[in-house]
Amino acid sequence: MEDNKITRDIINSIVWKACDTLRPVMGSGQYKDYILTLLFVKYLSDVRKEKEALYKERYKGNETMIDRQLQKDRFVIPEKSTFDYLYDHRNESNLGEVIDIGLTALEEANRSKLTNVFRSISFNSEAVFGPTKQRNEILKKLLTDFLNLDLKPSHLAGNDVIGDSYEYLIAHFAGEAGKKAGEFYTPSEVSTLLAKLVVPKAGDRIADPACGSGSLLIKVAKEVQGKNYSLYGQENNGSTWALCLMNMFLHEQDAATITWGDTLNHPQLIENDALMKFDVVVANPPFSLDKWGAENAAADPYQRFHRGIPPKTKGDYAFISHMIETTHETNGRVGVIVPHGVLFRGSSEKIIRQQLIEENLLEAVIGLPANLFYGTSIPAAILIFNRAKGANTDVLFIDASKAYESGKNQNHLRDEDISHIVSVYQNYKKAKPINGKKGSVIEERFAYRATLAEIQTNDYNLNIPRYVDTFEPETLVDIATVHSELGQLKQELSQVEQQIEQYLKELNLV
Repeated sequence: MEDNKITRDIINSIVWKACDTLRPVMGSGQYKDYILTLLFVKYLSDVRKEKEALYKERYKGNETMIDRQLQKDRFVIPEKSTFDYLYDHRNESNLGEVIDIGLTALEEANRSKLTNVFRSISFNSEAVFGPTKQRNEILKKLLTDFLNLDLKPSHLAGNDVIGDSYEYLIAHFAGEAGKKAGEFYTPSEVSTLLAKLVVPKAGDRIADPACGSGSLLIKVAKEVQGKNYSLYGQENNGSTWALCLMNMFLHEQDAATITWGDTLNHPQLIENDALMKFDVVVANPPFSLDKWGAENAAADPYQRFHRGIPPKTKGDYAFISHMIETTHETNGRVGVIVPHGVLFRGSSEKIIRQQLIEENLLEAVIGLPANLFYGTSIPAAILIFNRAKGANTDVLFIDASKAYESGKNQNHLRDEDISHIVSVYQNYKKAKPINGKKGSVIEERFAYRATLAEIQTNDYNLNIPRYVDTFEPETLVDIATVHSELGQLKQELSQVEQQIEQYLKELNLV
């Protein structure tokens, strides 16, 4: 690799410097949208610049042929939308308006891909950037910050650099954003674990009904060999939806279908007037969502809540119900991250949980360590549902609550933790179902294979300690040894006291 190649670290250092320009006027939850949008525009502009140079050489400066080829490229970049144009106009008195016009032109030129992507932000907003003079100063500095970031493909250290950098930056913005961060980003290692557990295959349709910035979808896609899969997502927050689309493009997932809207009340992934069906559905939906739309659930046109209507203040089972109803009846797999209350809460949630178990859909319950997620320190769990369990009615329980590396602000799953969980799950899948009512310990204080009879005996309570015995026996105390050690310590203490007494006499203090 040449020394002048741009790496992820170089990109990140330049972008973080640009963040310093916006930090005085807005919080990270807001400036991430402006920073990542400008990074996206810079990348598209540099790709266009490199392609234009190539076409100029190939067509000997024939402008008609050059323009014709540029119109056929992955993205059409109007001149007024290029980063160089914006930078050249950095001294204009209406710089915010110049940038907004450029973004609108970029949308118009790429309607099939970018319609509405930039509509949720405005670089010309007085409420965001302040009065005109201050706004112009901030935006001019911001463009200058990005000037030396050369993102031409030939200058990047690898094909994944820009996509990886975008993902890395989203993660760091999540780290700054506090409670709001969980709305747009799932920690990378948790996404990797979930992606491996749902075992996506070539040809699969994969969906995330609460896709945030798209990190989980991208991780699942990476588990498939080759490009023979299709990605679908829905996101309720407009700016996060736009972020997800840009993230998909920068990871070269151009064919992904990412829709904007409320999944529970207005599902957008529809086919032939019915819910679209998928092979794999994954999600990290908002925990215990209040006011999720329970009042409309009974009249749901897609009958997603036929097992019961979750409480109006806790939408966890509403998302689970939606996810299961959008999988193929013969082979659908669901992987969902949930708060632990989902495992044991009563009332309507117990009714739904019981039906899911009786229908033999639940395959695994995996307890995760505390403080893994942005915005909450509570431990979460992963539920795996599988429509293809067949005659196997057993359920795997894993207690991975101690499988982590401590961090300053957050804990992290290590590679060995992920491998351990996945290995136990894979071995469970390969093993024969239990013949009888009594379950079996797979690994002491870590994994247990429970029978349906045991779960019924526990009144369909899935609380992990009911199945995985995590009791650590106390070390036996040798009283004789302790007594002897105490005698020795008393003797040493007496000698020290005598020595101190001697020192005090020598100093005429006593």
